[in-house]
Amino acid sequence: MAGEKILIVDDEKSMCQYLSIMLRKEGYDVKTVHNGKKALQEIKESSLDVVITDIRMEGMDGIELLGAVKETNPSLPVIIMTAYASTKTAIDALNRGAFHYLIKRAKNDEIKMVIRNALDLHRVKNENMFLKKQLKKKDDFKEIIGKSEEIQGVFNLVNKVAETDSTILISGESGTGKELIAKAIHYRSGRANAPFVSINCGALPENLLESELFGHVKGSFTGAIRDKDGMFKVASGGTFFLDEVGETTLAIQVKLLRVLQEREIIPVGGTAPIKVDVRLIAATNADLEKAVKEERFRADLYYRLNVIPVVIPPLRDRRDDIPLLVEHFLHIASGRSGRRKTISREAMELLTAYDWPGNVRELENIVERACILQEGDEINVEDLPDKVRHHSQERRKVVMQETQMTLDELEKEYLVSVLEETNWQKKKASAILGINASTLYRKIQRYGLSQDRLKDQ
Repeated sequence: MAGEKILIVDDEKSMCQYLSIMLRKEGYDVKTVHNGKKALQEIKESSLDVVITDIRMEGMDGIELLGAVKETNPSLPVIIMTAYASTKTAIDALNRGAFHYLIKRAKNDEIKMVIRNALDLHRVKNENMFLKKQLKKKDDFKEIIGKSEEIQGVFNLVNKVAETDSTILISGESGTGKELIAKAIHYRSGRANAPFVSINCGALPENLLESELFGHVKGSFTGAIRDKDGMFKVASGGTFFLDEVGETTLAIQVKLLRVLQEREIIPVGGTAPIKVDVRLIAATNADLEKAVKEERFRADLYYRLNVIPVVIPPLRDRRDDIPLLVEHFLHIASGRSGRRKTISREAMELLTAYDWPGNVRELENIVERACILQEGDEINVEDLPDKVRHHSQERRKVVMQETQMTLDELEKEYLVSVLEETNWQKKKASAILGINASTLYRKIQRYGLSQDRLKDQ
């Protein structure tokens, strides 16, 4: 296809000129550079379709450039050319991922055919990546069940921010699915083919967390018998999910701030900074604004993390999703046991009424437990934990009490409004209310109403 971009890398200017003239006549967009370092910079900054490189160059040779290309853009085809044919170097190049190996005295038609084949392969790979990405967009939320307005709002926000490279702070109670949301953002982003790396900051002591995050050099502490890459480096090119960031110490927070500001890390015991290319997604179940006020969390780091806030609602605020989640977890449990189980209407009502302090994770555990312990095909009320059954009973009592209080308040307000409207003519007021005068007197006494008292309020 005309206009496809080809980069030619050769320290012989005459060879670059010869190839560029030939390929431009074919309608290709051709760029030439004369060393591997400039080629790598061009590959990082431009959208290319094929790289053609000489194998013997000063500095970075063709094989080294090939390896760097495969790290930077694995799908970009690289054609190796040389004036000196060698079976050993040809096999080495192909084993390292070269698309083809050509000698410089090859006929023009052969060169053109190899380039067309490389472009066809690149086009197919790009189309496959696009299709996979589209499928990902459909399947990303398959583990995040919900049709409620609250969770759909989260999905819509994820769709908007995924393609950006902005830092995101996900807030939500424990068990709401913060890591699932982080993964959905990653797999819908341009970093989907790079690593998704996660770490729970609350699960490790400070010294171990620092080493895990930033790495360490040999001899930096007892037991550091070799250099170790930190998780930030492991996640290079991808997404780093920092769970429970509110649990980090102020010393760790300073280093995290450096990552966000300078895009570099310094390993424990090291002196030279290392550049990192990651998209950071942090999560917390703590109130970080409160932690900032109490000086337990750095304000500058908080504002760096909170570029795009994503708040996941607790399960009690999206009760409409509970039946969907229950059916989902029943389906999973049925797949494990080979027996399809259902749930009774009464049991479902109890689950929907419960407040779920442990959120979706707690619901999943309760459904799984019920499926294991229930020998029949239907989960009933007696298969649910005591806390779920008792909570429902207490909730009914509270609701009834609140409803009664509300009715009393409504009746009192209505009585006052009618009495005010009739200028406290009780006979006229009782007629409007549809009650006899003696009933009206009793209600006035019950609520402690009087014209003078109301004037004083």
